[in-house]
Parts: sequence; C-alpha cells; structure tokens
Amino acid sequence: MGLLSQGSPLSWEETKRHADHVRRHGILQFLHIYHAVKDRQKDVLKWGDEVEYMLVSFDHENKKVQLVLSGEEVLETLQEKGERTNPNHPTLWRPEYGSYMIEGTPGQPYGGTMSEFNTVEDNMRQRRKEATSLLKENQALCTITSFPRLGCPGFTLPEFKPNPVEGGASKSLFFPDEAINKHPRFSTLTRNIRHRRGEKVVINVPIFKDKNTPSPFIETFPEDEEAAKASKPDHIYMDAMGFGMGNCCLQVTFQACSISEARYLYDQLATICPIVMALSAASPFYRGYVSDIDCRWGVISASVDDRTREERGLEPLKNNNYRISKSRYDSIDSYLSECGEKYNDIELTIDKEIYKQLLQEGIDHLLAQHVAHLFIRDPLTLFEEKIHLDDANESDHFENIQSTNWQTMRFKPPPPNSDIGWRVEFRPMEVQLTDFENSAYVVFVVLLTRVILSYKLDFLIPLSKVDENMKVAQKRDAVLQGMFYFRKDICKGGSAVVDGCGQARHSSELAAEEYTLMSIDTIINGKEGVFPGLIPVLNSYLESMEVDVDTRCSILNYLKLIKKRASGELMTVARWMREFISNHPDYKQDSVITDEMNYSLILKCNQIAHELCECPELLGPVFRKVKYSGSKTDPSN
Repeated sequence: MGLLSQGSPLSWEETKRHADHVRRHGILQFLHIYHAVKDRQKDVLKWGDEVEYMLVSFDHENKKVQLVLSGEEVLETLQEKGERTNPNHPTLWRPEYGSYMIEGTPGQPYGGTMSEFNTVEDNMRQRRKEATSLLKENQALCTITSFPRLGCPGFTLPEFKPNPVEGGASKSLFFPDEAINKHPRFSTLTRNIRHRRGEKVVINVPIFKDKNTPSPFIETFPEDEEAAKASKPDHIYMDAMGFGMGNCCLQVTFQACSISEARYLYDQLATICPIVMALSAASPFYRGYVSDIDCRWGVISASVDDRTREERGLEPLKNNNYRISKSRYDSIDSYLSECGEKYNDIELTIDKEIYKQLLQEGIDHLLAQHVAHLFIRDPLTLFEEKIHLDDANESDHFENIQSTNWQTMRFKPPPPNSDIGWRVEFRPMEVQLTDFENSAYVVFVVLLTRVILSYKLDFLIPLSKVDENMKVAQKRDAVLQGMFYFRKDICKGGSAVVDGCGQARHSSELAAEEYTLMSIDTIINGKEGVFPGLIPVLNSYLESMEVDVDTRCSILNYLKLIKKRASGELMTVARWMREFISNHPDYKQDSVITDEMNYSLILKCNQIAHELCECPELLGPVFRKVKYSGSKTDPSN
C-alpha cells in the first residue's frame, strides 16, 4: 500500500498548504538518489510477489459469511512471531486498506536461479498456513479479489452501520469507517481524497442484465442528494475508497541490473498489463449485484479519483493548474526507454518547472517528463513529524507522491543509502483463489521478464492502443471475446531467433503496420502465420536453460494453466464465479446476490483453496505438491 509513515496526520487544508514544499523536496530527494546510483550496474536479478488476503467468518447455521475486522490484531501477531523474532523469517506481513485485509510477501526476495520458481508456491502455502493458524473457529483467510457483498448491510463482523457524516473518513452510504484499517494513513487518505475532490468519489459499474433484471435498473437515494445525482441508470453505484482499495490483488516487483534495464522492462511489461489482467479476471460482483465487468481496475481507479471538477474538465480552470485526463490510479502515460519514445502518443500533462529543473540537473527528457507528470499530483497524506526532512538521506516526500500514483507499472528508484537496486513493479493482476494459481501467474510474468531480457524482445505499440486494451480487458469474458492490439514482430530488437518468430529484422525493414488486433489465445498460445505465442517463446527459452526435473515440472504445470485459461479450456475465476451464482438454486436471474448465495460461493472458494474439493473447470487436473491438512471452516470437519 506504499509509504506507511507514522505520526500525526494533517487535514487536507493543512496538507494543501505544504503541497509545494513536498513536491519541491520530493524532487530534491529524487535527484540525490539518481545522482548517487544512476551508474550502478550489475545488480543481480531479485524479485518477489505480494499477495493480499481477506479475513472472513462463516455462520454455517444461518448461511452467512462476513468480513472479519481483525486484520490489525492478526498482523501484529504475525509480525511478532515472524520478522521481529527472526529477521530471516520466510514470510513478511504488512497492513492493507481494509481492516479485514493483510498482505503477505516472501521474507527474502527470490534470486536469479531457475530453481527459485519451485519455491514460490511453498512460500505462498506457508503464508496461508501461518495466518490461518491465528484465526478463530469458522474463520478463513481468502484470496478473493472482491467480496461480492462488500457494502451490503451487515457485511462486517462485528457489524457496523455506515455513518455518512462530514466528520467521518468516507461519508459513505454503504461502507462503514470501521472497515478501514486503523493506521492513520488509510483514513487520512480516504478523507483527503474526498476533500480535495470537493465531493464523494463516484463509482458506477454497469449491471449485468439477466432475464429478470429490472430494465432500466435504477437505485434511488431519496435521503442523499449527492448519491441521487451521481448514480446512473443500469449501473451499480458505490461511493467510497473502500470499494476499490478494499479489493485484493497480486503484484510482482523485479530488481533490474541497471537503470536502463529497469526502464526497458517497465516499457515492455506495460504492454502486457491488459493481457495478464484479462487472464486473471476475478471480480464480477459488486455491492451484492452481478456486474457486467470482470476486473476491478476501473472500480479502484474511480475509488481514489481525487481530481476536482476543473481537473476533470467539467468546469473552466480557475483554482487548479491542470486538466488531468486520468485518475491517479490508472495505466501508465509515457514509456521510459529510448525505443519507447516514438510510441508515446498520449498527451502528457507535466509540471513544466519541475521538468525544466530535472533537465538542468542532467536527467534525460523521458525520465524527466515521467517524474514531472507524477508530480502534477498533490500529496494526499502528510504527517506533522515528516514535514522537514534531510533530503540527502530520506525519500519520504518523493515517495509521498510516487506511491500515490498507482499505475499499471511502477518505476522504483532505490531507497537512499541501501543496497537495493532499480526496480519495476507489475501491478494489474487480480488475486486468484489458490496458491497454485497465484504461483502460476507470478512465475509466468517473471519468466517473461527473463525472456524479454535474454531475447531482447519488443512488445511496444502506441501507448494509446495499450489504453484501449485496458478498457477491453475489464469487460465480461474479455479473455475469450476481447480483441487486443499487439505487436506482430516481437523479435526485431535483437539478434535472437525464436521458434516461430523467424530471423530478427532491423526496424527499417518492418512493415508500416507493426501491430494488429489479436485474441488472447493467439497472444498467449500463438497462431501459425500470425504470431508465435508467448508460451511457445517461454518454452523455447526453458529448453535452452539448465533446469532440474522437479522445477521444470512445476513450471510446465503453471504454464499449462495460463495456456488453458487463454484458450478457454479452463475458466477464469470471474467466469467460474458467474457460473456458480447463475446455477445456485436461490438465484432468481435478477442480478442479485443474497447472503446465502454469497455464503455458498465463498465457502466453495475456501474449500478449493484448501484442496478439500476438486474444481477441474477452473484448475484442470493439476499436479499437487502437498495436501493441506484441512480447514477450520469446513462444516464437515
């Protein structure tokens, strides 16, 4: 969740007064870091994943499941038993936005050897086991992207009613402030986004029109003028940061060997983001309704959209400096590498003074405009104790802006005075139900980075087309129905020959039309005469590497899952959830998810996660490493 400073949080008005100070010193901090480590080379490849979890409680008698607001206590115990006792503990735990959420990562980053891929699932299993061991009877740790009845009456345990008053954090009609993590960063972020925007955030998700869904589908809010005005017909209306940041995701961070390699990876992976997002689609339900989208991205983007009416182009600029085309949680707006420059076809809003300052300090145009674009944003949280810092040795002001630009990719300079290198973070994936699936997606992306670097692959297309892909990726069944712009010749950048790619060619020999619309099946699995496919390219790479039998077996099982999800042979989590609800005996084909339907779904998800039942339509006949000993939440136990 980014920077987690402690201290006395300032109100939005107080934070706003210090905004220029934070930006000015944030840039000085960035310059100190850049000049200290810009020439650093040969950092080894390290990487790690982040998995976000929800704590749930099952009431088997009444067939109801709720989110348990005990994340802070569970986190405290995990940290006490883990990293505080043993700095080399194999897991690390961090807070997340919801007080029903926690985040787990490996205790140490993974390294560059192929055998590391065989330890990812074991570590994820250990995380699940560690946290589950601290839960009460009938409680479970779930890796679900969105809780289907988030924001419905009584969705938390203990139950709290929303209190939509100005003095609260979210002022939500649906999401009680008690469901927000008690760390001051989270409620301050929530309140300050709302205050900066000048109104509550507005999230409208299209409802799935089933046989008995009212048409038009209209919700009325007679006692709340703001909601009545903001909600749209045929849409599910939500009004709080918790509806986005209260969802779970799966992320991967890589350390590159140099700044130039990090910039290259940042660009190449940016084009992959919508493809992997559609492949990992896992969030079709919102506020107790079946929606017409499969991914959370647009929901979370709207949930933290702090732009004023002026910045959104709804009123003439008067009190603000810029028109800003996107929320601060969205896809990237510029490539960073030299080979990406010609594909930067999105108009980029930048702070011209900061851009000029960075150029004068020796920062190149592409990196300068990237940072100057991030710094058009205001800081959203500021702690009284953290206003005046030592810019040569601290980076809180830089990270304040950097870590609240939540984009599909994040370019991460090293922290001051550390042995950590230049990193990139891959951020669009939805979390999956099982450790096997989460490991598969992580390994797929990490392997892809190895192949990109080894074969000097080139996935670049105009950034405007990547944005179009992002919109398509969130649609229902995008993995099967969507068509995505993708580069035809990915081997032009180097001298590599890849099976199916043909000989690499110089860019001047390329046809004018470098990209075309492809299905995800074609992109992932290939199509003769059209595209070699990412998995065949990965397989070609694996055949050239020394890999032990056990590791190879694990990797091939992971790739098989990705391959079959792309082809439609296996369902995405979103499709599987839709089928589950539509086949539930209580479902009335009206797009409504009742407490009992929600209970049945989450119980089934938990049983699948703990391997208490098979789910071949989601997972196939997958290889299993070890069997879980059982679950506290299975009513048959």
